[in-house]
Amino acid sequence: MKKPVICIGAALVDELYSVSRPMLMATTNDAFVHRSAGGVARNIAHQLALLDVPVQLISVFGNDGEGDWLKTICGYVNIQLDAAITNQSLTGKYTGILNYDRSLFTALLTNTSLDSITPQHLQQHEALLSTAFSIVADANIHPDTVAWLAHFCFRKNIPFIIEPVSVPPAQKFAKMDLTGVYMITPNEDELPAMCSKGGTTIEENANELISRGVQKVWLHRGKEGSMLFTKDNQYSLPAPAVAEIKDVTGAGDGSLSGWLMAKYLGMDDEDSLKISHTLSAEILQVNGAIATHLNQQKLLAFVNKYYTVRNFL
Repeated sequence: MKKPVICIGAALVDELYSVSRPMLMATTNDAFVHRSAGGVARNIAHQLALLDVPVQLISVFGNDGEGDWLKTICGYVNIQLDAAITNQSLTGKYTGILNYDRSLFTALLTNTSLDSITPQHLQQHEALLSTAFSIVADANIHPDTVAWLAHFCFRKNIPFIIEPVSVPPAQKFAKMDLTGVYMITPNEDELPAMCSKGGTTIEENANELISRGVQKVWLHRGKEGSMLFTKDNQYSLPAPAVAEIKDVTGAGDGSLSGWLMAKYLGMDDEDSLKISHTLSAEILQVNGAIATHLNQQKLLAFVNKYYTVRNFL
C-alpha cells in the first residue's frame, strides 16, 4: 500500500463575497457569492487526491448538514477520514470578502473546533500516522498538538510541514522549539510573526527559524514568486504571469499541494517549486480553491506553459 500524505487541520465551508465595484465603507455593497468546500488542510488534501497522491485528512466536522456535505465531497475524491472527528458543534466556516480587483479585503473564520485534535487523539492513531509519506498541519490546530507532531515526526523520520495560514495563528510559533519541522511555508506577513528576535530582513527571519530547528523555510511572495531557504542555500523563483485572476483563495494551499506531489514523485527542490508555482497559477484562474481541471499528468505537462524546463513527462 502506498504511503499517504496526512493533512491535519481545518475543513470548512467557504463563502466568498465579491463586490461588483470599489468597496464602500459603512454601507451596503452589491456582491456575488460563491460557496465551496474549503479549509487549508482539506484544500491540500483535495488537490492531492486529484493529483493521484493517496491522502488522509484529520479534521473536525460538525454533526450537521454542512459537515455531511464536506464529508461527502471528501468521499467523492477519495480523501480518507479514518482519524477524523465528528462533534456536536456547527461545522466551521470561512467567509471571505474580496475587493473589486479580487484581492482579499477581509475574512472571518468561525466554529472550527480544531482544539478537539489533541495529542491524545493523535496518540490513538499513531499506527496510521506512522504510515505517512509526509504530515502537513495547518496552524489553526492547537500549539500543543503541533509540538506533539514535531516530536513524533522527528522520532519516526517523517517530513513534517507547517502551513501558517494567517498572521494570528502564525504568532503561536514565535517562541516554539521547531526541532522536527521539515518545512514552514509563510508569506511575507506571516514570516516575522513566527519570529521572536526582531529581524529586519527576510533573510534574518528565515535564518532564525532555521536556527530553531526548521530544515526549510519556503517564503511565498505573491506576484514576486517565492524563496526557499535552507541552512546552506537560498533559491528564488519568479511567479508565472497570469492574464486574468478569478479568485486568489487557495493559491497558497495549491502551491503546497504541488510541492508534495513533486516530492512524492522524487523531484528535487527546484523542480518541485516550478510544479508548485504552476499549480498556483492555474488555481488563480478558476473560482474556488481547487484546480479540478488538473490531474497529475496534466499538471506536469502545464509546467512548460510557464517555465523553460525539461519535459516532466
